[in-house]
Amino acid sequence: MQPTRQTPSATAAISGGGGASAGAIETDALVIGAGPVGLFQVFQLGLQDLRCHVVDVLSQPGGQCAELYPAKPIYDIPALPVCSGTELVERLLQQVAPFDPVLHLGQEVESLAPRADGRFDIGTSAGTQFIARAVFIAAGVGAFSPRRLKLPGLDTLAASCVSHQAPDVSACQGQTVLVHGGDDRALDWACRLAEHGVAVSLLYRRDVYPAAPEQVRRLELLASQGRVTRRVGQPTQARADAAGQLTGVDHLDPSGQTHHEPATRLFVSLGLSPRLGPLSSWGLQMERKLLDVEPSRFETSLPGVYAVGDINSYPGKLKLIVCGFHEATLAAWAAAHRLRPDAPHHLEYTTSSARLQRLLGVLPRGAE
Repeated sequence: MQPTRQTPSATAAISGGGGASAGAIETDALVIGAGPVGLFQVFQLGLQDLRCHVVDVLSQPGGQCAELYPAKPIYDIPALPVCSGTELVERLLQQVAPFDPVLHLGQEVESLAPRADGRFDIGTSAGTQFIARAVFIAAGVGAFSPRRLKLPGLDTLAASCVSHQAPDVSACQGQTVLVHGGDDRALDWACRLAEHGVAVSLLYRRDVYPAAPEQVRRLELLASQGRVTRRVGQPTQARADAAGQLTGVDHLDPSGQTHHEPATRLFVSLGLSPRLGPLSSWGLQMERKLLDVEPSRFETSLPGVYAVGDINSYPGKLKLIVCGFHEATLAAWAAAHRLRPDAPHHLEYTTSSARLQRLLGVLPRGAE
């Protein structure tokens, strides 16, 4: 079972008491960022029996791991001598599944404001509204936005013809697809489409790709089988029919010759640009575009708002995934103490605690 994913066009609306705004989603915790640290934050909050919604500007969970190095090996995750970014994200999603978090993808948190009752109002770029008892900012180096392709004729195309996000394989069936780019994302998109029988070409300015060796070998195998067409050159013009539907892209090869590549769908991967975004306007104390936190609780200058991972700053900070996991653990404990000040808080172990095992779904409720 995987966490529930909501798109901007299909966002869950959960009503509740306590003077909630109409249509606002009420939750124990809102996690901003669905990278590895944000996902592990969900897990640690789940162990505290705090339910989560997660918002991320990207169209898939995983943050930098999924977008920048999905196939590159990671060697410093405990108990995993080596794993890819994709594998790490898949394992984390499996780990949080018992807690049923809801992922709101493809939207950015734009506003955060404290309420008189101690909770927080949060709004996103898609119009989704939340009321959360605690907020956890796991935004990495900021909100990632894809670098946009600037090309004559592009602005006249129907919106469905061009995308800077990962392709939906099922929607591409029967289409002629051109992927522009040479990084891991571009190669993965082209290969995945080809592996599902989609007619696909890959256009990049060089015949050497800045991608992981495994991705390059994957591409070369598919190209040798005639399932991916590789083109070298720079795009110069997008072509469309009278209805604004893409018909192809002109490109200039290294010798200066112009060629036309037929295509009905264009997917662009020119890298991602991190930006701080609206976070800087929320009144949180910052230093050099990082959130100052108290390192025993990882709480920001606004009580009830926590920051974990690459977005925070404190003495001795190391920007490592494993350090972010530690921060998420302490932040979850701090939030549990703040939200339940009169409840006993005992350190429990998943190996022996019946309560934790029930939360994880490995022990039936009522069993000891």
